[in-house]
Amino acid sequence: MDEDPGTRVPDDGDVSDRVRQVADSLGCSRREFARRIVMDPSKLSRSLGGTRRFTLAEIVRVADIGGVDVAWLLGSRSGSPAPARSREPVAVPEGGRPLQIVRETVRLIAEHGFHGVRVADIAAACGTSTAAVHYHFPGRDELLEAAVRWCMDEDTARRAAGLADAPDARAELLHLIALQTPRTDQQRRQWLVWLDLWAQAARSTAVGRLHEHYYRQWRTTVAEVLRRGVDQGVFRAVDTETTALRLTALIDGLATQVLATAPDSTGPDSMHAALLAFVDSELTA
Repeated sequence: MDEDPGTRVPDDGDVSDRVRQVADSLGCSRREFARRIVMDPSKLSRSLGGTRRFTLAEIVRVADIGGVDVAWLLGSRSGSPAPARSREPVAVPEGGRPLQIVRETVRLIAEHGFHGVRVADIAAACGTSTAAVHYHFPGRDELLEAAVRWCMDEDTARRAAGLADAPDARAELLHLIALQTPRTDQQRRQWLVWLDLWAQAARSTAVGRLHEHYYRQWRTTVAEVLRRGVDQGVFRAVDTETTALRLTALIDGLATQVLATAPDSTGPDSMHAALLAFVDSELTA
């Protein structure tokens, strides 16, 4: 994926060292730290390694999560992190203001669509000002990208948790199918965001790259599960890449029908039954 736009901060090594100090002080993995500051883990790795400079918005989010001053991160020579800037008199959920903004953005997109959501609406939902939203996410496109990336990360984490507990590849595949069937409010919200993402991807190069990255990752996961199933003997010998493409396309089409039709028409139970029928007819050994 190409680099994201944004004002870059000069770094002779001090900035990346201080970001590393903040990450270490939180006691979490680099991937979890990237999730908290709503940043692609590979970009964080390159920035910490000196091959990519942080954007100013990313530094602001690091400061918020770490409770330090932006000025200290940008090069104040004091021996320890300066006291954090004064907080607004509003309770901020666990994870900090950036994640709160992103979560509320996802909820509002699901309810009203991306073009029906204003920054003022997001600020009101977070109990803060539009200036505070722009402080963390300067542009509307950056906020959309952060919201989509957060959904992707959450989806990937749920997948990984279920795959680790499954006894065989068939159980893994059924877990993936259950996750993609929009039964719960959370699953429906996520699918509504994906539908908006598809519409945006057709018009925006940046969002299109996110879409391509996510779907490559998603189809690869399905293909790997199918490959394990063939090796274990629970699935027939099939072309795993082609079958993964067919299955993910079927999931997308059925989920779209579930969300776009009346409740008594194509519902999640019908979708789930159709997907299980595909597994039985096309895959079961």
